[in-house]
Amino acid sequence: MTAKVYQPDPEFEQRVKKATERISENMHIVANEPSLAFYRLQEHVRKALPPMVEKRVEVLALQRQLQGRCYDVEYAVSAVKTMQKADKNFSNTIEYLKNAIHLKQQLKFEEQKRHKKDGQRDSMYKRLSAHITTLDYLPDEISDVFWNSQTSDNFYDT
Repeated sequence: MTAKVYQPDPEFEQRVKKATERISENMHIVANEPSLAFYRLQEHVRKALPPMVEKRVEVLALQRQLQGRCYDVEYAVSAVKTMQKADKNFSNTIEYLKNAIHLKQQLKFEEQKRHKKDGQRDSMYKRLSAHITTLDYLPDEISDVFWNSQTSDNFYDT
């Protein structure tokens, strides 16, 4: 028996070499793919994070402003409620103003009567109340209130 001597087939060797190169290339791609993915993630984070942080800072600033404005609204509402409770005080003040105007008119009338009796002599009331204006110069709201109270009979009863 004759021993067969192995003779390499050049075409077969070419195919084997090409296949091993492709396998090696694929192994290299697979081995480096995770690092490529991490690189892409890092690149995305580097681009996306700064605008996101800026928006977060902006949202926090807006939240603080909104909270401050909510406190302002609460304070305004409590002020309005307090003003509603002050209605009695305003009513009393109007009554005091009516009374003061009426007394001023009475003093002026008495002063005019004395002037007619005493001549042109100035009274003590005129000197002390020289800065008080007549009803002609008072705002219409106050003088209307006074004239309305003069016509009602209940003003003198209180």
